[in-house]
Amino acid sequence: MTQTASEKIVERVTTWPGVQARPGRGGDLAFVIERREIGRLHGSRSAHFGSPKRDWERRIDSDDDVEDVIAQLRLNYDRAVRARDHSPRSD
Repeated sequence: MTQTASEKIVERVTTWPGVQARPGRGGDLAFVIERREIGRLHGSRSAHFGSPKRDWERRIDSDDDVEDVIAQLRLNYDRAVRARDHSPRSD
C-alpha cells in the first residue's frame, strides 16, 4: 500500500525524541516538541513553517518535496532542542 505524503512525514518526524503530532488549527496537523511547534501539515498538499525571521508555506507535490519538508522540520527541531537546552532552568 502506498503511503501519502503526510503519512511518510508523520512516520519519520514522530521518531525524533520528544516530537508529537497533534491536531492543529483548522484541521492541520502540528508537530510539537514540548509546547513549541516546529511546523504543521495541511493534509498531504503543503507544510507550514515558522522561523525567527519569517513564516512560509511549502507545497508538497513529489517525494523530493516530502524529503525537503522533513529536512526543514529537522532544522526547526534542532533549533527547538538547542533553545531548550540553553534556557535557564528554575530548579
